[in-house]
Amino acid sequence: MKLTKALLIGGVSFKEQDQLIDKGVDVLIATPGRLLDHFERGKLLLTGIEIMVVDEADRMLDMGFIPDIERIFSLTPFTRQTLFFSATMAPEIERITNTFLSAPARIEVARQATASETIEQAAIAFSPSRKDREGSEKRAVLRALLDAEGDACDRAIVFCNRKVDVDIVAKSLKKYGYDAEPIHGDLDQSHRTRTLEGFRENKIRILVASDVAARGLDIPAVSHVFNFDVPSHAEDYVHRIGRTGRAGRSGKAFTICVPRDEKNLDGVEKLLQKAIPRLENPAKIAKPADTTTDEKPEKSSRTRSRRTTSTSDKSKVDAKQAEVKSDPPSEKTGSVALSDASPKNKRTDTKRTDDRRHDRRPDRGNNVVGLGDHMPEFIALSFDERRAG
Repeated sequence: MKLTKALLIGGVSFKEQDQLIDKGVDVLIATPGRLLDHFERGKLLLTGIEIMVVDEADRMLDMGFIPDIERIFSLTPFTRQTLFFSATMAPEIERITNTFLSAPARIEVARQATASETIEQAAIAFSPSRKDREGSEKRAVLRALLDAEGDACDRAIVFCNRKVDVDIVAKSLKKYGYDAEPIHGDLDQSHRTRTLEGFRENKIRILVASDVAARGLDIPAVSHVFNFDVPSHAEDYVHRIGRTGRAGRSGKAFTICVPRDEKNLDGVEKLLQKAIPRLENPAKIAKPADTTTDEKPEKSSRTRSRRTTSTSDKSKVDAKQAEVKSDPPSEKTGSVALSDASPKNKRTDTKRTDDRRHDRRPDRGNNVVGLGDHMPEFIALSFDERRAG
């Protein structure tokens, strides 16, 4: 039996999807948001649905799609057959199954606990020099790993936990000359399609992806997988590294781990039932303490230069005063006194200032400061002698 189908997803124009719907289809494959968009535009009637399949319900819960799922359930007939797939059964998912499913049969499948033996796994655990430098230092480790693998890394996927990190990592790699492109749910479908085609055709060497965007991708010849973040769910680690080492091919998987990821990495090792080998940090990251140490000598040298300058200035002033004292007295004493009054005061002020600066120096010894080491004669006279004199 031949079935017609239509794919309804965001990031694609409504016109092409409307044309498929108008022809009539047997199977609709849709995201919750785009399905409701077509329904609200009057393009879809959900009253004739016989089978409804909800795939990856746990992911939809994480992404906030559960209200949309509940609304879609309410728009479909109660007599439908429902297939509900979920990796975990969170309380919210249990509530939905109890509300919209009638006497469901529960089938549990043992989760995939092992990775392919053809995949070589390793983890790089390090502590960032500072909390605000964690991202930049992790990117430095990633670049060092890519450089160490060299030409053997001909097609790689870098996984990040957050979409914002996908963009940052891809932009950073391109800045340093790597052929990398991001893919995540916030990008237009046309952009994602072009990126995947370029990656499949080996036009793009590195694909930086989120878990959701990479689900369902069938790319046979991926040589390396890099976990920029340790996944929150241990099962996701198995799914991630399963992108490489397919069909008996060899592959490599590297995981970058900082102290806050240790708990998640322990969960991965418990699921795999074996320890992941640790590698030394291939990136030589400079410590901020080195910068601080380098700055200290500069400050002290600047201080010494100021002192040297002030000492040389004082020597120049003293030399000027010596020249003035050695000049012969002028015949016109009155006029000289009037004309030299202002410079003399300036020289005196300069001398006092220099003396005050000089007094601060610790090498002055016990020199007397002030009137000198002699006592004026009038101080020894009594008041009567002063009046008589």
